[in-house]
Formats: sequence, structure tokens, C-alpha cells
Amino acid sequence: MADTEKYNVVKSADEWRVILSPAEFHVLREAGTERAFTGEYTDTKTVGVYRCRACQAELFRSQDKFESHCGWPSFDHVDEERVELREDRSYGMVRTEVLCRNCGSHLGHLFEGEGYTPRNQRYCINSISLTLEPAEES
Repeated sequence: MADTEKYNVVKSADEWRVILSPAEFHVLREAGTERAFTGEYTDTKTVGVYRCRACQAELFRSQDKFESHCGWPSFDHVDEERVELREDRSYGMVRTEVLCRNCGSHLGHLFEGEGYTPRNQRYCINSISLTLEPAEES
């Protein structure tokens, strides 16, 4: 996992295990991945803010979510101050890992150049890494 000294929220593995379910811990703290098309936010159209499930930092906004049909929630934009990007060479490929800048939790991966949106970016994020805070109805 990431160098914890640079994050605002720092906890030991044991402390994270108290807060997170085993599945959440596996994805958020061990850079696991939930199975495609199983996450609660894959097809959600609810307007609101997506937060880090581990530390509740604001990450994504619903207006940046789009249907990529890849099996995970996809966003084409994020405030760069909210996430950390780093090279991931696991599984014999080169990808860009997306982590919460507040606590270092694994969120998913960034893919570029696929042509899904004008921004040409797909933040492919595990639902289990997020909580959705619905917008207040007016």
C-alpha cells in the first residue's frame, strides 16, 4: 500500500479492519477489485457526491459519471487534488492506479484514450470504494 506518512488519515491495518468489512478492506487497503457488474453504484443515476468509503473524503460528482458498460462505475473527471495517481505494473500490464489523496485507499484505475467521452478519460472505480451522498432535493 501507499506511503502512509503523506496522508491526512492514517490508521494501522488493524484499525482499518475494525472500520471496514473484509471485502472493503481487501479492495481499499490491499488494492483488490470487486467482480464486474456486482457493485451497488455500477448503474446508479442518483445525483450526488461520491465519497471515499474509508475516510469519507469527497472524490467524484454524479455529473461526471457515465455509462461505459465495463462493469464498474466510470467517471470522466475528478478534481486532481482529491486523488493520487500512480503507475501500477501488477498482473503483467501497465495501468494508472487511482488512490484517495486523503487516506491512500485504492479506488480503481484510470484509463485514457478510449474515446468514451470528450475528456477521453475513464476513472474505473470500485463501487465498494465509494459511498454515495445523494443531493438534497429542492
